[in-house]
Amino acid sequence: MNIEILINVRPNQTRVAYVQDGELADLKVERKASPTLVGSVFKGKVIRVLPGMQAAFVDIGLDRAAFLYVGDVRTNIDDETGIVVDEVEEVEAEIIDVAEETEGVERKPDDPKIQDLLEKGQSIMVQVAKDPLGTKGARITTHITLPGRTLVLMPTVQHVGISRRIESEDERNRLQTLFEKLSPGHGGIMRTAAEGSTETQVQADLDFLNRIWKEIQKSYDRRKKPGLVYSDLDVELRALRDLLTEDVEKVIVDDIEVHKKVSGFVSQFMPKFKKKVELYESPQPLFDIYDIDLEISRSLGRKIWLKSGGYIVIDEAEAFVAIDVNTGKYVGKKDLEDTILKTNLEAAKEIAHQLRIRNCGGIIIIDFIDMEKEAHQEKVVGALEEELAKDRARTAVTSMSPLGLVEMTRKRIRPSLVSTLCDPCPYCEGKGYIRSKMTVANEIFRALEREPSPRPKVKSVVVKCHQDVADWIYEVDHENLEHVETSMGQNIIFKVEPGFHREQYEIEFI
Repeated sequence: MNIEILINVRPNQTRVAYVQDGELADLKVERKASPTLVGSVFKGKVIRVLPGMQAAFVDIGLDRAAFLYVGDVRTNIDDETGIVVDEVEEVEAEIIDVAEETEGVERKPDDPKIQDLLEKGQSIMVQVAKDPLGTKGARITTHITLPGRTLVLMPTVQHVGISRRIESEDERNRLQTLFEKLSPGHGGIMRTAAEGSTETQVQADLDFLNRIWKEIQKSYDRRKKPGLVYSDLDVELRALRDLLTEDVEKVIVDDIEVHKKVSGFVSQFMPKFKKKVELYESPQPLFDIYDIDLEISRSLGRKIWLKSGGYIVIDEAEAFVAIDVNTGKYVGKKDLEDTILKTNLEAAKEIAHQLRIRNCGGIIIIDFIDMEKEAHQEKVVGALEEELAKDRARTAVTSMSPLGLVEMTRKRIRPSLVSTLCDPCPYCEGKGYIRSKMTVANEIFRALEREPSPRPKVKSVVVKCHQDVADWIYEVDHENLEHVETSMGQNIIFKVEPGFHREQYEIEFI
């Protein structure tokens, strides 16, 4: 398996592509004007506690208040330093941008309430777990997590976990014993990359993360108002921290300054991989090697064609993602059921691929083509689960419903590719449609009919509107115009305003 990591740097953005056997398998895009906040630590001030929602809104110095759920609040927080006073026995660990996560802890009826843990005006140390999405503010947690190469340090808890991807029980026990020996006062999670690591490697990671934690505490104490205390690594360094493994053959960087930074980072924390880092100096754009820009453009479209001739349609809404599968041009060779099965199987693979590239998250509803045979339904769901197993983000899939629907979730931390690279249509305001010319014309006529008449001092009525609407009324709907003029006893003049939206109009009486 040939795996390469390509880092494309431009003054306004950095893109990191994870290429597997010549195909784009994962993509990270970060713009300089709007970098991700995930992993950053802030000094926050509680501005509102909502017992009815068991949550609080916290000012962290951004445009919108951040959202803090009761399950993300540590018990016994010191108001001055934000450090745990007593040991926490159980915690839902928010691990930032890593696939290995501890299981969430369900809340019990006798668990502390939000109003018992926080109060208005209280200062707390928080970390962003999810970037602001749509109209929602950032999701934050008081469980601070600092990801390293081999482990994730959780300095505010006394919980030790091991990545579920490390299957050897002996290795799991060794790593847990090693962590407890080297960091007796802190909690953490040993990552997949820790498998086979030496005590020296783990100690170096712990020393680095402990230095960061001390700096965070000092910065928190120095800051008087809500605001940023610590920022996570840049996107290219985060990608190497999480993606650079023995399987990666090359790390190619097309910017000399970032190449120096990447080389230094790898030499310090992953010295055995330092020979894999290369500087790209060819005049041909780096991403053109594997047509990555073409793949990105394809992933920004609503309709994705399959090789067989079928296609899938992906619609992203604020609350969920809807995916529809269609046979399209594919007519099959044997019978209808065989055609449908092959289309659904091909779609399952492409859907998993698109979810990774687009970074879609939250609730996802997939409408596969209806299949009569239960064995075929299970085969399609199994194929989807097999492809999703390659995804670093946590996913959960339900069985297929009688209507052919599959419900699934994918952990959402950052905005999707579409919301990162695209803006809502300024004309339709993101709806995807506008009122027809006839509908706007009828709205104008109804508005005119509501006006009191007759108006002796009014000589004429002027309606300012869009060119398309005026043309429609004069060419197609002139009978309706004559009817309204007769009922009002007034002449109606339509004046075209070039700058008007098609749905916009104004009525003036002269």
